[in-house]
Amino acid sequence: MDTLDRDLLAELEQGLPVTREPFAEIGGRLGIPESAVLDRLQRLKRDGVIRRFRARIDQRKAGITENALVAWRVPGERSFEAGTRLARCPGVTHCYERRPVPGRWDYTHYTVHHAGSRREIMAEVEQCAKMAGLDEYTVVFSTEELKRVPAVRVRENGGDLQ
Repeated sequence: MDTLDRDLLAELEQGLPVTREPFAEIGGRLGIPESAVLDRLQRLKRDGVIRRFRARIDQRKAGITENALVAWRVPGERSFEAGTRLARCPGVTHCYERRPVPGRWDYTHYTVHHAGSRREIMAEVEQCAKMAGLDEYTVVFSTEELKRVPAVRVRENGGDLQ
């Protein structure tokens, strides 16, 4: 990676410009043609510096104002089947399993939900409970967004990626 690669990554951290030719605009800021921006991005991806390239939306501007984590109590023998059903629920963006903490926290499965209201989330959770055949869960709503940063950061001093 050279300085121009680092500058390109720093530009991308700010998000793509909302224009017809975002890579041409970024190239203009860096003093290189759009084709050079795209070539560099392909090389950085091929070399494993960039793992993926995806959109990140401002969920509040899209009307998603409520978020919840749901912790599910799933009997061990139903782990795979219930987890598969939870993952298939409409609206579930993340679904994962964790080891319980015996005597302190015996929830094993977790789902993440986003919607325009708490009422919508609760209706969705009730639907998931029915689909998965589960009735023991707790819903934890987000109360505040503390920090939103890109997944990759470039050091100001030109050092390695974090």
